[in-house]
Amino acid sequence: MTVLEVKHFAQIDNARVEFGDLTVLVGPQASGKSLLLQWLKIAIDIGEVVFALKEAGHDVKAEKNLLDLVFGEGMSGAWIDGKTDVHFDGHLISPGSWTKGKRRKKEGSVFFIPAHRALLLAEGWPAPFLKLNADTPVVARLFSQNLYQRFSGRQAAPLFPVERILKEQYRYLIDEAVFHGGKVELEKEGLRYRLRLSFNELSLPFMTWTAGQREFTPLLLGLYHVLPPRKSKKRQEIDWVVIEEPEMGLHPQAIAVVMLLVLDLLWRGYKVVISTHSPLVLDIVWAIRLLHEHNARWQLLSQAFGAQDTQSIHPVMQHALGADYRVYFMDLDQKTRRVTTRDISTLDPDASDDKEATWGGLTGFSSRFGDAVRSAVNEDQK
Repeated sequence: MTVLEVKHFAQIDNARVEFGDLTVLVGPQASGKSLLLQWLKIAIDIGEVVFALKEAGHDVKAEKNLLDLVFGEGMSGAWIDGKTDVHFDGHLISPGSWTKGKRRKKEGSVFFIPAHRALLLAEGWPAPFLKLNADTPVVARLFSQNLYQRFSGRQAAPLFPVERILKEQYRYLIDEAVFHGGKVELEKEGLRYRLRLSFNELSLPFMTWTAGQREFTPLLLGLYHVLPPRKSKKRQEIDWVVIEEPEMGLHPQAIAVVMLLVLDLLWRGYKVVISTHSPLVLDIVWAIRLLHEHNARWQLLSQAFGAQDTQSIHPVMQHALGADYRVYFMDLDQKTRRVTTRDISTLDPDASDDKEATWGGLTGFSSRFGDAVRSAVNEDQK
């Protein structure tokens, strides 16, 4: 069992997460979901982080500097000596120990796809790590560097759809949900290359795309890194995939496609961690849990995603039905503004605990509006 514990850091008062195959974090805005995910990256990959910061010319010797460089400028004040406490699998994680014995380059084991991914491609081309300011969290800088390396040295070429990259059924569903016949391409513009979305003779620069297309494309290109089109199911050096708010800008049909790709990651052997504000993400987790309890055929899950029952989909669906799913609610106390975690993995809508019954509040708002309409109808009929 892999366990992360964070106490007294920024707004987090006491957070404890036991990770499953897929772990989902839910909670209101500013409840510390991103901070908890960044701590997971740091706990596992501090060697990669420190190496990248040093290569970019940053001073990593001072603890205050290191905290600001990792979490973003101004975040050093979130660490309180003698009070803040972070443990990963029982091992103490502190800024003072981050650079000890970690000076050599180390490939990361956690591939982190941040929430503000579309901003990293604002000009249609990702910035390298050293070009991004220190107020950008290190996870976003590392992701941008990954995209930069993917594009660098390439000639104009299609990026989606591409044969042998993703299963054919996935490509079809992505096109139906997001691109609608458009082709994502890397095109030459003067002396530089830029992302373009082409529809026959029409070629659109990145900032003219729909919000969903701009948000989904860097997510998709990031997933290319961990969905290799080779015989090997996964990248050997990577064990974790973290995705912040996969639903950003997306229609529910597209969110379902992203979750299908998440199930493919689980089948490949990755542990996946998601933060979300989308009830559909938990709808899918809840449905998979019940399908498993009722010994459902894998075809039922495939049909729920609108995917054809192909041989390539079969092992993914079969594995998904037996995977370990965990859901944690980041509970923000309205009086103290402090956050604790609560395990709501059962997703029981009949639970006596309101926070669990409403899936951390994600379903509570819609039911309240429904209650208001019912009350109005009843009062009008009197």
